[in-house]
Amino acid sequence: MDSFLQSWHEAAMTSAGFFWMALWAFVLGYVISSLIQVLVTQQRMQKAMGKTGPKSMLLGTFFGFISSSCSFAALATTRALFQKGAGLAPSIAFLLASTNLVIELGVVIAIFLSWQFVVAEYVGGILLILFGWLFIRITRPDKLIKQARERLGRDEDAEAGGSGDWRKKIKSREGWQQIGMTYVMEWQMVWKDVLIGFTVAGVIAAFVPESFFHSIFVGAGNGEGGQPGFFALLAQTLIGPIAAFFTFIGSMGNIPLAAVLFGNGVSFAGVMAFIFSDLVVLPVLRINASYYGWKMSLYILALLLSGLVFASMAMHYGFFALGMLPDSDTVRAATQQDHFKFDYGFVLNLIFLAITAVLIWFWWQARQAHGHEHDHHDHGGGAGLGTIVLRTLCAVALIWLAGGLVLAPVLG
Repeated sequence: MDSFLQSWHEAAMTSAGFFWMALWAFVLGYVISSLIQVLVTQQRMQKAMGKTGPKSMLLGTFFGFISSSCSFAALATTRALFQKGAGLAPSIAFLLASTNLVIELGVVIAIFLSWQFVVAEYVGGILLILFGWLFIRITRPDKLIKQARERLGRDEDAEAGGSGDWRKKIKSREGWQQIGMTYVMEWQMVWKDVLIGFTVAGVIAAFVPESFFHSIFVGAGNGEGGQPGFFALLAQTLIGPIAAFFTFIGSMGNIPLAAVLFGNGVSFAGVMAFIFSDLVVLPVLRINASYYGWKMSLYILALLLSGLVFASMAMHYGFFALGMLPDSDTVRAATQQDHFKFDYGFVLNLIFLAITAVLIWFWWQARQAHGHEHDHHDHGGGAGLGTIVLRTLCAVALIWLAGGLVLAPVLG
């Protein structure tokens, strides 16, 4: 019993420590994302992405790069762009860029993993976009595109981000209230994934032995020079998405778990495939089906799965050829350090918590002035099975963390 309580406390402390390590990066990323979403209008993006040429692909990638990193926000924006006439390939480029090329994700990866993973995230993200473009050109899903457009219709939704001169917005109280509202909405969209992801990472780090990862991820920790053979590597890039599919964890929530996987012997390719899998999880599949229909949703799933396997394998062998594959011992040491020590991260957290307080104050002013219409945001809306499961997991995670941080030391 004492051993379990000790592990429980360790798991909760690890989860809290992981979040504390990444807090300033989350805030920085969402501040930048909120500024861009308020100051850059969606109308311009829609007009620029109507064709499937190199210019439209570049614009789709760029607009994705400067947008929100939340997978579910990216899905909604992608639907709006496609609905207003953007080509499928530029829309997919926007979707992939907004979940793989955003600044905040790179910062969090750098904190938990290593610079090699950051480079692989961005270079691999570009490969994913190019692969998606080629996939669409080869398969030519014209019938699916037509059916999806008919399903969506051409109704004119409200433009995200509003309109007006960005110079006036950034100098006005109303503009900063919009930024504060967008910042709070960012957290409302991701907090469930972050909570579950960091909780799961702590549980796995404290309770799951390394032998488990070696049995699940074929070839983990084996092979010449610690590297698995080609088929074992390929199997790991397929197991990574399968593991992600059932975790319900978004792009920002699965990074600490990816660090745990890599620290326990999972290959560079397998971990990259897991990181790239934020768009092949079950809630995303369900939401895409509600937008475009099941046929198009499964088509997008096939595109993303084949693309992430290709990109992960390419990154692994590219880094291997250059002799730059990261060392798992370094990552393991980083995730096992004293997460609450007084260092630059501690100072940055205090600074960005103060910035958060200011933005919440602007949000509260806007809320008082305009009502509560922006108070509730989830990953698909309604009270469907996916939403109920996600809320239940959040409740379990909160109880687990509270018990581990408070009860376990007392009972032990």
